[in-house]
Amino acid sequence: MTAADDTAYRYRTAVPEDAEAIEALDGSFTTGTVFRATVAEDGFALRETAVDPPLTKVFPEDEDDGDDEDDGDDADSRTFVAHGAAGDLAGFVAVSYSGWNRRLTVEDIEIAPEHRGRGVGRALTGLAVEFARERGAGHLWLEVTNINAPAIHAYRRMGFAFCGLDTTLYDGTPSEGEQALYMSMPCP
Repeated sequence: MTAADDTAYRYRTAVPEDAEAIEALDGSFTTGTVFRATVAEDGFALRETAVDPPLTKVFPEDEDDGDDEDDGDDADSRTFVAHGAAGDLAGFVAVSYSGWNRRLTVEDIEIAPEHRGRGVGRALTGLAVEFARERGAGHLWLEVTNINAPAIHAYRRMGFAFCGLDTTLYDGTPSEGEQALYMSMPCP
């Protein structure tokens, strides 16, 4: 990545007109490794293991449950977007703040495949951190599937650390068999 790559993107708070492009963004990924959790009586251990052939994950479309997630007017929620030089949506991050525990939750972050590895995720996370500071958050928190090794590596490079595991979160869903890993980082 060169410094010029950073200037090729425009970052801003999402507007209602971004909704269709956000919904259409390809968040799929392919990985040659996954994180396997071994659960013990007093905790768990993670081990990255190779998968052959590489695994490709395509996330199912969200079902409309009739609940409007973020209408953009909630003072404690934000969605930030990145647009490439051609005006295409390069990625987005949706976050929400919870005052009772001073936590900023990364609800969703997706980077279009052709824009990965160019600092877009890091820049969007930077906007989330700025929003977290404005709200007085003590830490940022997110959930990621154990098979999304590329995202896990990116989060760790940004300063996130593992803080929990849920072996049942995806039961009864198209992601059955995967495990939810929780990661957090202090709000710098």
